[in-house]
Amino acid sequence: MLHLSRIRAAQTTLLLTVSLGHSAPGSAQSLPTDTAARPSVILILMDDMGYGDLASYGAPDVRTPNIDRLAREGVRLTDAYANGAVCTPTRVALITGRYQQRTGLEWVLEAMPGHRELGLAPTGASLPALLKGNGYATALFGKWHLGWKPEYSPNRHGFDEFYGFLSGAHSYYTNRAEVRGAGGGLPDLFENARPVEATGYLTDVVTQRAVDFISRHAAEPFFLEVAYNAVHWPFERPDSAAAEAARSGSRPLLQMPDDPHPATRQDYTRILERADYGVGEILAALDSLGLSSSTLVIFTSDNGGEWLSRNAPLTNRKGTLWEGGIRVPLILRWPDALPAGQTSSQVAITMDLTASILAATNTRAPAGHRLDGINILPVLRGETERVGRDLYWRVNRPDRRQRAIRSGGWKLLQDADSLELFDLRHDPGERSDLAAQHPDVVSRLRLMVDQWEAEVNQDSVSR
Repeated sequence: MLHLSRIRAAQTTLLLTVSLGHSAPGSAQSLPTDTAARPSVILILMDDMGYGDLASYGAPDVRTPNIDRLAREGVRLTDAYANGAVCTPTRVALITGRYQQRTGLEWVLEAMPGHRELGLAPTGASLPALLKGNGYATALFGKWHLGWKPEYSPNRHGFDEFYGFLSGAHSYYTNRAEVRGAGGGLPDLFENARPVEATGYLTDVVTQRAVDFISRHAAEPFFLEVAYNAVHWPFERPDSAAAEAARSGSRPLLQMPDDPHPATRQDYTRILERADYGVGEILAALDSLGLSSSTLVIFTSDNGGEWLSRNAPLTNRKGTLWEGGIRVPLILRWPDALPAGQTSSQVAITMDLTASILAATNTRAPAGHRLDGINILPVLRGETERVGRDLYWRVNRPDRRQRAIRSGGWKLLQDADSLELFDLRHDPGERSDLAAQHPDVVSRLRLMVDQWEAEVNQDSVSR
């Protein structure tokens, strides 16, 4: 296990004296510009974690006391979504604050020829770039997955510090990334642009980097993204270095239920519990430095869970637009500005976090960079009523074509040529198709999806 070194207490605790009002989509708040009044932000992004994988979301077989602490001390959302059904598109939406379809990056970037030429081009309007321009120290530790080439790197997008990997899947014990057709994979671990070797369990290494960054920047506002590869395959348990190293050369990183010796749910929960331990180390660092009250901590996942995940009570999993593929846990804790122990049914999506972080930190996006997300903090504070949302998704693959819209409580899912309608307020598991009873709703929502698709397609063509 990790040992959290004694950290010198900060001499000055950041003071928060702002009051957040409601913002229209794409706008930031007019908040005090005094550095001491701005919160630091820590975004903890899990990988492929299921909606029901936490004790605070009903999991009976996993111990997540530190993440559950965030829920007790903050606001837990029941109707939060990832922008995409897989990794890359959700991360695009987080960095840009916009639908990923506008960039043309709406599926996984694989570490293979062809894909290695693609990536998210920096515009100066990336979330970390805007925060850096507003005086924030910025860092990303863990998974990037938005491009291999140097011009697409985290540093080019505004992160002062990066330690992690560029691909979609990475061993927890070696420096291998999954590459189809490359056998044992390729080296993929970097400190900024420099390839590095690391020893230890990757979840622990990411946590240690995060704790060190917090201690070094305690006296100034910072934005820290902790992008764990947990609980993505390969399902390599902590405290098993020798056994995993012996198997790593002969076993692919991609693990599925039809493997000769498939991973187990217990393997998965051990990986998740180690990440929870890391969250505890991060929270302990904030406590020790007197920063807990004035730091906005956000916890979520990049898409729905995989085959070992618990997505209950939802249907299906990662890679689909059923609720199990896109609905995710979301917890926000900010003691100076958010109530404790609250649960909210406000409908939210990853790109709302971008708008909310910009609003909380008084950071403005350029006039030409219209955000698709909204600031949800006033709703979570109880200052405004819940905001009605029309949210859209698309999977456009040769083997799977799906579109979906959530409008209020209605969800229309188009799976190939099939149109299914669900009332998520009473049927979050999508068990009862109501299309025959409400053809007018089906027609209205399908038209809305068509109009949205035409708009984002035009943006993608003109970019």
